[in-house]
Order: sequence, then C-alpha cells, then structure tokens
Amino acid sequence: MQPASPPLLDMRGIRVVFGPLVANDDVNLAVERGEIHALLGENGAGKSTLMRALAGLLQPAAGEIRIDGRLEPLGSAQEAMRLGIGMVHQHFMLVSTLTVAENVCLGLPSTGRIFPDLKTAAAKIRELAKTYGLDVDPNARVADLSIAGQQRVEILKALYRGARILILDEPTAVLTPQETEGLFRILRSLAGEGTAIIFISHKLNEVMTLTSGVTVLRQGRVVATAKTAETDARGLARMMVGAEIQLPKLEDVTGPVSTLNLSLEGRSKTPFAFSGGDIEPAAADPSPKPLYGFDPPARGGFKPGGMILAVENLVCRDARGTLRVDRASLAVRPGEIVGVAGVDGNGQQELAEAIVGLSRAEAGTIRLMDEDVTASAVARRIALGLAHIPEDRHRTAIVEPMSIEDNLILEQAGEAPLSKRGWLDRRAIAENARRIMAEFDVRATGANQKVGTLSGGNQQKVVLGRALSREPNLVVAVQPVRGLDVGATAFVHRQLLARRAAGAGVLLISTELDEILALSDRIVVMFKGAIMGELARADVTVEKLGLMMAGRTA
Repeated sequence: MQPASPPLLDMRGIRVVFGPLVANDDVNLAVERGEIHALLGENGAGKSTLMRALAGLLQPAAGEIRIDGRLEPLGSAQEAMRLGIGMVHQHFMLVSTLTVAENVCLGLPSTGRIFPDLKTAAAKIRELAKTYGLDVDPNARVADLSIAGQQRVEILKALYRGARILILDEPTAVLTPQETEGLFRILRSLAGEGTAIIFISHKLNEVMTLTSGVTVLRQGRVVATAKTAETDARGLARMMVGAEIQLPKLEDVTGPVSTLNLSLEGRSKTPFAFSGGDIEPAAADPSPKPLYGFDPPARGGFKPGGMILAVENLVCRDARGTLRVDRASLAVRPGEIVGVAGVDGNGQQELAEAIVGLSRAEAGTIRLMDEDVTASAVARRIALGLAHIPEDRHRTAIVEPMSIEDNLILEQAGEAPLSKRGWLDRRAIAENARRIMAEFDVRATGANQKVGTLSGGNQQKVVLGRALSREPNLVVAVQPVRGLDVGATAFVHRQLLARRAAGAGVLLISTELDEILALSDRIVVMFKGAIMGELARADVTVEKLGLMMAGRTA
C-alpha cells in the first residue's frame, strides 16, 4: 500500500512568545496541496502571529515547520520566499507611484543587473495573469488601479516569486460583492493548480462558501480542526468564542415602528414599540425569521413625524482640497436605522465628520432635530441628542492613558451631577462608571483601570457606554464593529437595535454588507462621495448593492 504523501504545509508545536505573553501555544496546522483552508479566531487569538511566523517575519520560540515533508529553518522573509510562501496582507504593501511590474520586482534577489529587466517581467506577469484570470496591466501605475486591482497585484507578486503556499489576511474587507466573487474564482483556480491557500477571515459565510477545511484558534491554542462541510457558521462561531453566539438582526425587531425582542443584560426583557410618542409594550412576532434574511419586518401604520437628521446637498473637501462628499442628501427618521454602504474611502468618513461637527462642510445643510447645525459646534449637536461612535476609537474616541471612569465623562465633565460648583465630584463619577460598566458589560479590574490596557472589544464598550447611556436622539455609528470578534459584534448590534427600539434614529456607516443588511431599514450607497441611490429593505439584493458600490445604477 502506497504511503500517504505529507501535507504541503505542516506546522507542529509552534510557540511564539512576547515577553510574558504567549501568543501561540503548541499550535499545529496542516494544509494539503490544492486546499483552501480557513484560519479563524477572535481578535488576539494568535492568527496573524502564526502567519507572520510562517512568512518568516518572526522567529518561533519552539516548534517546527515542514514543507513537503522536509524540516525547514524559517526565520526570514527571504527564506520563506525561497520556499514558496507568499502573504497578501490586509493593508497592501505596494508603492503607489510605481507600475505593476516595478512593484512585482521590488525586493527580488539580485541577478547582477543594476536595474530589473522590466520587459521580461511584464511578459511573465501577463502570462501569470492569463493563466489565473488576474486582469492586470503590468505597465499600469498602481495608484490608478482599483482596490481589487491592487489586490490582484499583491497576488501576482506572490505567484511571480513561485508561491506554492499563499496566505490571505482578510482579503475581502475592501471588496464589493462582485469583486469578492472574482477573487474567489482566482483562488479556486490557484487551488486547482495545487497551491495551498490559507484564508483568514471573520466572515463566516465566506468561509463556508470557499474553504474545505478550517482551524480555529482561541487564546493562542488550536481548539478545533474540521472539514468545512461538516460544520456550519453557527458552529464555527461557537468554536471561536466557546459559547453560543446569535448575531442580532432587524428580523428580531417587530411592531408598528420598532420592537426589540432580545435578551439584554441590564435592560427590561419586554419588547417595546415606538409609536411617535410614548413607548409602550408591543406583542412579539412568533414567526421564525431567516438569518440575515432580506424580508422587511412588519411596519403597520408607521407615519414618522419630523426628521431626526436631514442632510441636503452636502459638499465636503479634505485638507488638500480634494472633493470627498459630492452633493450628498439623506434623512434619518425616528425609530429607524439607515445604512450607508460603500467600499472604504468613498467619502463615508468625511460625511460622518461633517454631521457630527468634526469638520466643516463647504456647502449644503445639516439639520438635527429640525435645527440647522451646519455651522454649530460639537457641543450644540451633543445637546440636541447626537451620539457619535467613531471609526477609529484610538484617534477620536478614547484617551488611552486615562482611566475608564474619566473616559466615560469626556462629553459631560462640566455637567451635574458629575460636577459641582466647577469641581469634579469623584464619587458621582465613580458611580456613573459603575452603572455604565455594568450595563454595557465592560470587563476590567475596576473603573480606575487605564482604557489603553483593555481589549479592543472592551474599549468599544466604553465608547458605546459613553455615547448611548445618555439616551441620544441620533446615533452616528461609523464602522462600529471593525476589529471586533463575533461576541463583541453581537453586543454592539444589540445596543444599536435597542436605541432604534427606543425611538432614536441610527445612521450606520459600514463597509460590512452583512452588518448593513442585517440591521438597516433603508440603505444608501456612496461612491466617490456621491449618493448612488437608496434602497428600501424590501428591494435590497446583494447584486444591486454591489453594482451601486462600483458606481453603477442598480
């Protein structure tokens, strides 16, 4: 009987430490030729560290790596390249001012020539592009390529160097649905030629669609290895966090305008409906709803009053004078979530900053609670009930060296009961922190712990607690779950649905289509700063959204 051939990649007993921190602890990972293998885990589970060790970017403290059954001493990127290991990072490693061919040749071992033979390189790039369906012009400047085009260049860089093992880190994070399908066709083609592919993603539906095997890390250790066909998305989520996780969705919300039928710690478990005035109990909908289904929830006789937010013909430019928002108009009503979809970098951040007052619009108007706030200070907008969950919590939401309790009062330090006669009331501040930490499940050693020492999920809970505990009229949430694991994501989504159920308006700006589709009543799409159109929930399809995200009308 012929002995089974060894896997193309076999990592055994990998241990990576950073001082007292053990990032990978006795990790085993095997990937066969022609296999697309998913690597899953929560934030901080050790996925990227393990792949950096494989790519030669750091040296493991223990363990071995075998390629084709041979023990190989990795520890440098050059050695990994020689062995046919290539990595496509989430943030591309390209020089935008150079051509595709020039980028592909960067970092190649010297051949004795002063300059690389770009003509020969271009011919080889065209051959690889044709073989694997990578539509790339080797003479094009990288700056002129789309995000998907730049990603194809990164894949070509790896193939040009002879990659037999290809690592992709969150490769669909900045792609439209159509571009994602194109990437999957390329990866299947590569796998068909025998390439072993390691696919890192937090999008479990993509893992189920694309991969044949999966390894799950938790706290630096392998907790499960399985064939994808023998599990499901819910089972994978349970493996990742060690508990049952149900992502909330708009189908959990029923009633005339909005009803929340979710079990939330620290809140009443009675579903409520907002009817334009008082909040009153509403009956729950007993009918089952599909996960991420597109059917609209029952609306009854929803007749909203005035708009909570009305943006008309907004024009914004960045510091260099580049047009970032181009005559954008949108509205948010009481008791609804309006999703803003689009590939990252199409004006969403500038739109949000203008609405919350962090930047000034060049033209157009912004009305909040029927008051023109186009030129108003941030403080006035907060007084009118605006809450902001920024895209980059480290830059604009938290002060890392400060304590949790002090971060929680940044927007209201001078207000009673937190301040008396101009002096901070530390007892009231501590009580405020205790209440918010309990309600929003902030896990820390105490309210005096520095925010910078918390996990990403707990930092985001601090941001949420500060923003939502004041019961705002409008929540502007920008990429609210970016970088969060499935458990923290579910918590954030529950909080947004809770504000909707209480009658607030939510403007949800996200590049995650699953998030937009799961939570939004209406969806607008941005492309190059312009609103391409609006879709009612009942009319939404992924295909329509994808076309609009690429600048085409649905």
